[in-house]
Amino acid sequence: MFDDTIAAIATPLGEGGLAVIRISGATALAVADKCFQPVGKNSRKPSEATSHTIHYGKILRAGQQVDEVLCAVMRAPRTYTREDVVEISCHGGILSSKTVLDTVLESGARLAEPGEFTQRAFLNGRLDLTQAEAVLDMIHSRTELALAAANEQLAGKLGQRINQLRDGLMETLAHIEAYIDFPEEDIEPDTGKAFDARLANGIVFMDELLSTANEGQILRRGVRAAIVGRPNAGKSSLLNQLLGHDRAIVSAIPGTTRDTIEETANIRGLPVVFIDTAGLREAHDELELEGIRRSRESLARADFILQVLDASEPLTAHDENYLAEFADKKRILVRNKIDLPAKWSATDLERRAPPRLEPGEVCQRAETVLGAPVVDVSCTTGQGIEALKDAIKSLVWSGEIKSEMLQVMINSRHQDALRRGHEATTRALNAFRAQEPLEFVALELHIAVNAIGEVVGKTATEDLLDIIFKQFCIGK
Repeated sequence: MFDDTIAAIATPLGEGGLAVIRISGATALAVADKCFQPVGKNSRKPSEATSHTIHYGKILRAGQQVDEVLCAVMRAPRTYTREDVVEISCHGGILSSKTVLDTVLESGARLAEPGEFTQRAFLNGRLDLTQAEAVLDMIHSRTELALAAANEQLAGKLGQRINQLRDGLMETLAHIEAYIDFPEEDIEPDTGKAFDARLANGIVFMDELLSTANEGQILRRGVRAAIVGRPNAGKSSLLNQLLGHDRAIVSAIPGTTRDTIEETANIRGLPVVFIDTAGLREAHDELELEGIRRSRESLARADFILQVLDASEPLTAHDENYLAEFADKKRILVRNKIDLPAKWSATDLERRAPPRLEPGEVCQRAETVLGAPVVDVSCTTGQGIEALKDAIKSLVWSGEIKSEMLQVMINSRHQDALRRGHEATTRALNAFRAQEPLEFVALELHIAVNAIGEVVGKTATEDLLDIIFKQFCIGK
C-alpha cells in the first residue's frame, strides 16, 4: 500500500456528457470530503458513506460551486487498486473536468503518473503483470478478436499457465537442491526419469506458448500492408474499398497521390494497416519525387504488399520490373479493373515477368503465379474485394482462429522472457542427462525460474515496471 493519494481524469479529454475524476489512496476519502458537499437527505460525505455507493452533491472550491456531480465511494480492498477509491462524475468538457481535478489536487491529492492506478493494482496484488498489460491491450484493441484476446488475458488465463509452469520448475529445483544438501539421499532411477520428464514437459509447454507470439503480435499491433503499383492502377480506389469508405482522393490524373496515407481496417478480425503509396514511376517534380521516396520507405517497413496491376491496359516494362523487384517480398497480386475488357490474363505474368525461380518452381498452385496469390477485383463495382480479404487473412494467419488460442497469446516481452527460460531449462536438462554436477543443473533452473517469473511480475525490476506502465495514459 502507498502513503500518498493520487488523482487524475480517467476519461478522454474533450467535450462529452460526462468526465470521471478518479482518486485512490489512503486519504482518498478525506480528500473527497474537503471538496465534495452532499446534497439531499440520503447523500453522505465520502468518509461517512458505505462502500460501493453513489452520492449526489456538488464540488466546492474556495466556497464557490464548481460543478454538480455524482460521487462514487469504494472502500479497500474491493477496488481496482485495492486502496480506497473515490470517482467523481462531473459534466464533460475540458475546462469543467480540469477545474474539478484542480480542486481535488488542492484538497490533498497529487496528479497521478501515467499508468499509476494500474501499477498500484499490480503492486497491491490485484493483478499480475500479464493482466496489467491486458488493460492496455483492451484500450488499444482495434478488432473484436484483439478485444477477446485482451479479455482472456485480463481474466488471468495466461497468468495461470505461466504460474503452473513456474511452480513446476520450482518444485523440480527444490528436489535438486534437497539432493545437493542431503547427498546421502540417493535419487532412484525412476525418480531420475520423472525429473527428466518434468523438465522435458516444461520445455514443450514453453514451445507451445512461444508459438503464439506471432499471432499475438498481429492482434495487438496489426500488420502493415503497402499498396503499390504504377500510377492509375487503382491503388487509392482499392484502399477505399478495403476501408469501406472514401479515404483517398481518386482521380484519372496520374500522380494524384503525392504522400503515403495510412488507415487501419478490420480484415476478418485482424487489424491491418493499409498504406496507400504514391505511384511508382519516374518523378516529374520534387513533390512527386518525395512521395515516391516515402513509398519506398513504406515498402521497407511493410509486412506484405498488395501489388496492383491494371488488367484493362497491356502490361508495361514498369509492371514487369516491379514484378521482378518485389518477388522476394510477401505479396498478393491484385488484378484490378476486371469490369473492363481484359488485355492480359494471370498466366501472362509468368511469361513476361523475369523469373526468380528455376523452371517448374515458379507456380506451385493453379491460383498463384510468381509464388504469390492472384486476386481479380473491380474497385468500381466491388467485385472480388471479399475474396481479397480472404487472401489477406490466409497470408498473415495460417489456419482457423480458435477461441482457445486467444487465451494464451503472448507479447514480445513475454516472448523474450520465455525464450530465456526455455534456453536455461534446456541447458539444465542437457546437463542432467550428461550427468554433470547437479549444482550446474540447479544454477540453470534458477535462471529459468527467474526468467519465467518476469512474465507475471514475480521477479520484475523497477525499470521493467516503469517501461510497462509509462505506456498507459494518465488516469488509467
